[in-house]
Amino acid sequence: MDVSTTTWALTIVGLCALIAVDFFIGGRKPHEVSIKEAGIWTIVWVVLAILFGIGLYAAGEGRAASEFAAGYITEKSLSVDNLFVFVLIMAKFAVPTIYQQRVLMIGVLIALVMRAIFIAAGAALISAFSWVFFIFGGFLIWTAWKLVREARAEAAGHEEEAYEENRLLKTVERRFPSTSQYHGTKLFVVENGKRLMTPMLIVMLAIGSTDLLFALDSIPAIFGLTQDPYIVFTANAFALMGLRQLYFLIGGLLKRLVHLSYGLSIILGFIGVKLVLHALHEQGVHVPEISTPVSLAVICGVLVVTTITSLRASRKLLREEEQAAPRD
Repeated sequence: MDVSTTTWALTIVGLCALIAVDFFIGGRKPHEVSIKEAGIWTIVWVVLAILFGIGLYAAGEGRAASEFAAGYITEKSLSVDNLFVFVLIMAKFAVPTIYQQRVLMIGVLIALVMRAIFIAAGAALISAFSWVFFIFGGFLIWTAWKLVREARAEAAGHEEEAYEENRLLKTVERRFPSTSQYHGTKLFVVENGKRLMTPMLIVMLAIGSTDLLFALDSIPAIFGLTQDPYIVFTANAFALMGLRQLYFLIGGLLKRLVHLSYGLSIILGFIGVKLVLHALHEQGVHVPEISTPVSLAVICGVLVVTTITSLRASRKLLREEEQAAPRD
């Protein structure tokens, strides 16, 4: 897809305008986000993504539209898995409910900027070195296996869910003085003549830096579906921008998606194989390539099956717990 500088500029301006509208309407004043509010905004962001895909198709870019759909669905499903960690971060830093949406908004904006840098670097590598697809593919297959192992360990009760601060966050906390008290949405306060960071800034950095780590597998995954930087960026942007509302909408349902890690591992493994096949094809080896419609069908199919089996398994587990509970 040939995208002009003007189109890039208009797209970025449009996305910034949408973010501004989201902030001034829903996120400017700290408050507890209701299920109704989160549901409405989630629908708005999904509809905007659908309209963007329809716009690509109407502009005669049918292939780009299908690649955007596959990329958006993949990034959205991976972002749902990220919400598990966001819940742990909020709990660790004891973020008051009324401030959680502000934390998520700034954290997601940090993640979006950092992902844009990752996408630009990835696109430059791919255009210069076709063998990079081997690295991306192998990394995704390894990540898929790692997800399966972690899911099995959690199911067996061998691992306890806990958030551990990354090296960047530990360095910031060690080098810059901070206070343990929240002061509204302020990022810095002055106490006894000293300028101190508040926990609000620290938790924002935690969300942003954690998502940056998640980008290490999500960016190669979407490059396995499309090599168009414009589609990669817009799919990531639309998937991330609705993440804040999705957090409040399905936060209580996350534990019911017990098979999500298995589903994501299948998707990442599938895309990893697709990348390896594409890399072999680029090297002149005659191997079958997986088309975008097939990729889209596989991704959607896996997510549907994973959701159904997760809900069934969680209901079964709930019934077993109720039966095992002592009766009055």
